[in-house]
Parts: sequence; C-alpha cells; structure tokens
Amino acid sequence: MPILTTTYKPKFIFRNGHLSTIYSGLLRKVEGVTQKRERLTLPDNDFLDLDWSYTTQQTNQLLIVLHGLEGNAQRHYMLGSAKVANQNNIDVVCVNFRGCSGEVNKSFQSYHSGKTDDLASVLKYITEHFHYDTIYLKGFSLGGNVILKYLGENNQVPKQVKGAVTVSVPVFLRGSLERLMSAENVLYSKKFLKNLRDKLKEKQQLFPQNIKNKDLIEIKTLKDFDDFYTSKAHHFIDAYDYYEKSSSLQFLKGIKIPTLLINAQNDSFLSKECYPIESAKQNKHLYLEMPKYGGHVGFYDSENIYYSEKRMIEFISKL
Repeated sequence: MPILTTTYKPKFIFRNGHLSTIYSGLLRKVEGVTQKRERLTLPDNDFLDLDWSYTTQQTNQLLIVLHGLEGNAQRHYMLGSAKVANQNNIDVVCVNFRGCSGEVNKSFQSYHSGKTDDLASVLKYITEHFHYDTIYLKGFSLGGNVILKYLGENNQVPKQVKGAVTVSVPVFLRGSLERLMSAENVLYSKKFLKNLRDKLKEKQQLFPQNIKNKDLIEIKTLKDFDDFYTSKAHHFIDAYDYYEKSSSLQFLKGIKIPTLLINAQNDSFLSKECYPIESAKQNKHLYLEMPKYGGHVGFYDSENIYYSEKRMIEFISKL
C-alpha cells in the first residue's frame, strides 16, 4: 500500500517531540467518559479487567483499545479514544493488561509486547457473548505491537474484526529499547523502570521463591528487567530473544485486514526500523502514515481531540 500523506500540522510549540510527549502524558485531561468495569477470567485462571464505555444509541460496533507500557484504561490517551468513538456511535472496551488495573495479577507472568494470547481471549469472550458484528482494534505503543503481531501471526482472526489503528508503535523492539536507554530518553526510561520494579516488588509477595531482594537490586536498566523478569516469566531465553520473537515487524506481511500505523518521525522512542516503508508497500492492507510531528503518543490537536483520534474515525468510517 502506498505510504499515506499526512495532514498533521500542530501549533508551533507542539512540533517539539519531547514537549508533545510530556504534555500528552502528564497534562492532558479528558473528561466525560463513564466506564463500567468487568473482570474477565483467563484460561489460566488469571484475570483481565475490562473498562467499558457506551454510546447513547444502539450500535453493533465495538472498539477494543490496548494501552502502552505501564499504562491502564484510565490514561487520557485511552479516554480520548473512547470518548471520540462513543461520540461516533461506537461502544468501547479499554483493556487493562495483567497487573495494570490497580491490583496485582495472580500468575507469575504479566504482560509484554508480544503477548497476543490475552487479546485472543478478549476477542473470544466478546464474539461469543455480545452482539457486535463490527469490531475495530486500536493500540498504543506496546499495545499497538501486540495488535500488529496478533493480526500478522494469526489466521484465526474473528470475522467481526474489520480493521485496526495503531499509534507510536515500536515494531522493532531491540531498536526501541536501545533508543529508550539513550541519554536523550533517560527521564522516560527511569520512570518506566521505577514503575516496573515497584510492580515486581508487589509480585515478590506472591512469588518470594522467584524474586529475591538481590534480584531487585541488580535490575538497573530496562534491559536488566527484561533479562530477569520478562524473559523468564514468559519463556524466552533472555531479553534479546524476547525482543526478536515479539517484534511485530516480521509479522506485518501477514496482516489481512485494513490496518493503519501512525508513527511520528520525531518520536524519540522509535529506531529507524520502526518506520516499515517496504512492509507497507508490499502489503495492500497495511497503511503507514509518518507525520513529521507527534512525539510518542503526543498528537496534540484542536478542541482536545487528538489527530490520531480523528484519523481513527476517518480510517474506520471508510471500511
């Protein structure tokens, strides 16, 4: 599919990638979304919390939204997507990954960039218990990688799934890890690492035999965390094995439904491999848009409706 021409031109101040990233992550507020929580029991007896919001009209359309690393269903980029979808006659379920809804999950594993089986469980539950005949997927960052990998690796995508929109996606995980660990991104990586280590301390209470105090002390970088926990808990050899097998880049050729990928050129989290021009050219179902601005999940636009949210509605309305 030809590379899409973008129309995104934010105010001058939001042309700075870091400013748009920080503003959108810390200062943006989205109000007016009422969510109702439902707990889904997974095949291994762990759980996911699903936060539903509804349009005021009867609808047969549903949007499923996945958050990024250490996010949750109440992050304002999630609420922004839910609000604009509800306003366009689409019900929404914002998925909290394992351990991200305010309560430590039951199993030793949690979530990661390539863990697609939980998304499959959500889709199985919804298609078996609800009336929606049109389902869209939207994912941010890590959640976007999960969606792209799921669509590309899976020949059993439910027929109700008609399209997907993914935003600020690190489709090549090792490259993004190296970018995050660079001096430019030290504040972000420290924040992510603190949150991950704090959650590991909570999990230590449930699994003291697996997590020792000395292990926590030795985790000093995001790669250390993935070497110690992500890889071991999810059956990878080490962090690099996890990055290699979980990156969605290698699965893009297998995507068979209309899918939009929006990655800003000034996103400091993304390596050059995260702009998969050749993959998009070779797959008629994959639409790649690379705005010059936007940072990481930071597509500020007028009236507190972000460009990525407007593009979502434009894209799925044509399917």
